[in-house]
Amino acid sequence: MIVERVEHPTWTSNAYLVADHHGGHGVYIDGNGVTEPLAARAAIDDIKITHVLVTHGHADHVVGVEETAARLGVPLLRWPELADGQEVQSGDLRIQAIYTPGHCTDHLSFLVDQSDVFTADVLFKGTLGGTTGGGEHGYADMRRSIDRLMELDPAVRVHPGHTLPTTIGDEWEHNPFIRIWRGLDPEGDAPCTVCGQPATLILWAPDYDGTNKAWVRYPDGRDAIVGGSQVER
Repeated sequence: MIVERVEHPTWTSNAYLVADHHGGHGVYIDGNGVTEPLAARAAIDDIKITHVLVTHGHADHVVGVEETAARLGVPLLRWPELADGQEVQSGDLRIQAIYTPGHCTDHLSFLVDQSDVFTADVLFKGTLGGTTGGGEHGYADMRRSIDRLMELDPAVRVHPGHTLPTTIGDEWEHNPFIRIWRGLDPEGDAPCTVCGQPATLILWAPDYDGTNKAWVRYPDGRDAIVGGSQVER
């Protein structure tokens, strides 16, 4: 399998070329406005693009996706056109859509040939996505989505929506959010405020971009995962 990644220099959002082999078929996953290296790789390896797939609709992941699909004359597929469990065939590749809400309500991950999963803004190396854009049930949806992903084989490679890859096994063992969910590490209990609201800081952890991500709990029992810049400790 060929996996080519390009990262936006400011947003750190990733776009991907995924193909079966040289001279074969493949797809683009997401668009970040700097996808020329992906097109160049497709041309060099003589790859025929069959689909443009979109993980979710946030602006840093959909730059130019409609134009790319129209230029190539291929389908542009996203939720809800792709339902949970639906498969897309691209040459020898079998790509399964996994509905993974939590960060937002239109979020899909893509499992390719049972060996690689593209998790966009739900699961990253060492952290998770924020849940404030996921609606009333964002945190609960995030936890269910991560539970589904953790059921994959530990060797499955994880290609996130921002920065570097990881594996299911590494996140199961080392991701601090998942470790607390598994009962391996304790919850925190320090007071904090989130955008002026009182809360309890359950976890303060590094984020993918060198900042921090926080898991907080409000007095009414609601949990959320938020960017560290929103938290006063």
